[in-house]
Amino acid sequence: MAFPIPVRQLFIDGEWREPLLKNRIPIINPSTEEIIGDIPAATAEDVEVAVVAARKAFKRNKGRDWAATSGAHRARYLRAIAAKITERKDHFVKLETLDSGKPLDEAVLDIDDVATCFEYFAGQAEALDAKQKAPVTLPMDRFKSHVLRQPIGVVGLISPWNYPLLMATWKIAPALAAGCTAVLKPSELASVTCLEFGEVCNEVGLPPGVLNILTGLGPDAGAPIVSHPDIDKIAFFTGSSATGSKIMASAAQLVKRVTLELGGKSPVIMFEDIDIETAVEWTLFGVFWTNGQICSATSRLLVHESIAAEFVDRMVKWTKNIKISDPFEEGCRLGPVISKGQYDKIMKFISTAKSEGATILCGGSRPEHLKKGYYIEPTIITDITTSMQIWKEEVFGPVICVKTFSTEDEAIELANDTEYGLAGAVFSKDLERCERVTKALEVGAVWVNCSQPCFVHAPWGGVKRSGFGRELGEWGIENYLNIKQVTSDISDEPWGWYKSP
Repeated sequence: MAFPIPVRQLFIDGEWREPLLKNRIPIINPSTEEIIGDIPAATAEDVEVAVVAARKAFKRNKGRDWAATSGAHRARYLRAIAAKITERKDHFVKLETLDSGKPLDEAVLDIDDVATCFEYFAGQAEALDAKQKAPVTLPMDRFKSHVLRQPIGVVGLISPWNYPLLMATWKIAPALAAGCTAVLKPSELASVTCLEFGEVCNEVGLPPGVLNILTGLGPDAGAPIVSHPDIDKIAFFTGSSATGSKIMASAAQLVKRVTLELGGKSPVIMFEDIDIETAVEWTLFGVFWTNGQICSATSRLLVHESIAAEFVDRMVKWTKNIKISDPFEEGCRLGPVISKGQYDKIMKFISTAKSEGATILCGGSRPEHLKKGYYIEPTIITDITTSMQIWKEEVFGPVICVKTFSTEDEAIELANDTEYGLAGAVFSKDLERCERVTKALEVGAVWVNCSQPCFVHAPWGGVKRSGFGRELGEWGIENYLNIKQVTSDISDEPWGWYKSP
């Protein structure tokens, strides 16, 4: 679809500014492999300017312009942003689809969720006012204590390409609700809607410098944000464990707070008492949604041996019925992966699985009818052993591996056989069994008889090498607050510890 990409600069201090080194990065349409525009390439010099602007906005008028205002005041901006996103929904949906390759129907849901997220955290900002000066019960009557919740300061937000504007919003909305100012660095592979968001900020009158948006490469723009001494916290979502370790090491030099979401290799467990048709659809949704590029993808299917043959047979039939096409085509349910690099990486995973002895039961190739674009057929891999790469490593593509089990204990052991711990799912009509499995899974989120539904109201984050800290819900705003205790002596009597001279 021909749809012009707006030409933008960096968004710093409420203005569009050309990068100091004047470099730009081409935008490649993953559906056609064609260059359709470009984005500005920020470097450390631009990061410095943006951080200065964010710090100035945080301190302006002793904080009375933003950081020290009431939550209700900031909520008005968040609600105005939500309304503006809704008003310009069609524009954002088209740009997101074109830039990321996700099916149009998915982009519609994503942009709806962006507006919902700003509305939700507007409510959290207002709720923050009621929590200020919350009393603390003390064991001594002569003292009175309360708690203040205050914004951390300037925060660095680094967001991924699989949900470009939505994942950025998961960070922007709670950070602004808390009273922080921010520097956002979206992925260079899909930055268009994040840049367009800068225009929304200006349209609603967000004070200059409260949000700054820098596009660019990770080493050139992301790393300087992480290491900058005047950034008080880093929130990183989504990336590899290796990248997370580097961020932690850099932040540790300044004892800087970090929140990390580092992907996963999530299990989905199918017990023998399930409705197979319903469970098969959820299984496919859990791994092929967003073109398979989901940090929480339930990409390790554990199915009870008594139903495995029937279950896998139905999976293959359902999978072959998925419409793979240009993401703008009506009914598209699988578009291209984000880039040539990601395409090659996924195909390498598939070929390695085959060379290690696994069976490519379905898919595993480029769709015959699509000669251009980074398209990969949805892929089902069987005859898995736990030593295989495909079992252990995150693919981040439309690939699922299948293994059988015979007992509940074996299913739990296999599910937890991973260094990751982001999410998991369990399917059974026996809800007591579901509860046992839910408690046993070493993950940050569990779905029961479904996979992947995610709501802004509930916490999100992982354990083990999937990272730490929680986004979303009331826990999301806490990420961006400092808790300060204030204790007063309300007695007129002297303390009496020392003798008066």
